[in-house]
Amino acid sequence: MKAASLTTSWTRSDATAPAVERRRLAGVPVLGRSSARRWIENLLEPADIRINGDRPWDLRIHQDDFFTRVSAEGALGFGDSYVERWWDCPAIDEMIARVWQADLPKRVCVWRDWPGMIQAQFFNLQRGRRAFEVGRHHYDIGNDLYSGMLDKRMIYSCGYWAETEDLDHAQEAKLDLVCRKLDLRPGMRVLDIGCGWGGGAKFAAEHYGVRVVGVTVSADQAAWAREKTSGLPVEIRLCDYREIDEKFDRIFSIGMFEHVGHRNYGGYFNVVRKCLADDGLFLLHTIGSLHSTTRPDAWISRRIFPNSMLPSAAHITKAAEGRLVMEDWHNFSADYDRTLMCWHRNIEGRWHELDGKKYDDAFRRMWRYYLLGCAGAFRSRKLQLWQIVFSRDGVPGGYRLPRIR
Repeated sequence: MKAASLTTSWTRSDATAPAVERRRLAGVPVLGRSSARRWIENLLEPADIRINGDRPWDLRIHQDDFFTRVSAEGALGFGDSYVERWWDCPAIDEMIARVWQADLPKRVCVWRDWPGMIQAQFFNLQRGRRAFEVGRHHYDIGNDLYSGMLDKRMIYSCGYWAETEDLDHAQEAKLDLVCRKLDLRPGMRVLDIGCGWGGGAKFAAEHYGVRVVGVTVSADQAAWAREKTSGLPVEIRLCDYREIDEKFDRIFSIGMFEHVGHRNYGGYFNVVRKCLADDGLFLLHTIGSLHSTTRPDAWISRRIFPNSMLPSAAHITKAAEGRLVMEDWHNFSADYDRTLMCWHRNIEGRWHELDGKKYDDAFRRMWRYYLLGCAGAFRSRKLQLWQIVFSRDGVPGGYRLPRIR
């Protein structure tokens, strides 16, 4: 794996033999190959996934040590072994959807998950310098990769597919939905928390005549966004959201809250309340979990989004309590499946245009597993996509939701 700082996260020391040996040394029981295979076959049976079956969602195993590795390492070993060509599956998205629909993640918690769980529970993994880690590790991989995958505005979040079959239009529809829910008007001052490559800020400035301050923890995103918004009333800052201390008429945050972390939810809403005008509105667009947990996904947090964590509805409402008034809650999570599949088709169709040394075979398989695995999780409806509108102290007379197509 070559691209950017992802090289530092991938080492062959994660292979089966050392993992199994560490487990033995720790006094944890280790399944033999045949026992591990039976355990995995039984685990997959409720999901109707077969080992070496002939259906698109069945697993084709190329390395017999796959079974002991997954029994020892769980989700991390499952994802890593795909990257290392230990197995294949023609329809990873459908296979993962079946895994989630059968609630298999709840049935698997291996010993190697515990350090990450304990760390997330007792340490603030998203504060100080760590807040910028996800920018360096993920968003600074390379703009060539993202421009080959995303829409023309470089929007890296769920599109809104109510009236379109096209990714560009789905993303513009989502941005317009955000602007209409916030009732943006010319001259308003708007804060975009987690502005990415500036597509949302640019859209709001161009179509609604507002002045926008966008903040990001990615240097590559900030540079791109400044170039693309040149000449518009848009200011892009490379900083942590906690550094913002000024008033805005409206605030939105699209696809950033997943990086905040459960220990910082209350502080995040404190920042929003502090910065929001008395009659202001705030829109939070975030992936959500059906269950409250402080356990990060082992593979995603290790390989894709370091220190990430999905909030639950309870997390959000508890953090907002006493700080903001929730005015509206909208779920369109099925649209993320379509968005992710579009990203997958886009990048697979343009992979030949990328630098093969920078984005090698291991990186390509990692990226494929990431996109298709997430698509499957949303298809199962076990992951959610929420847009939530808050006011500072309640809208006098009530909030009137614009017509949603």
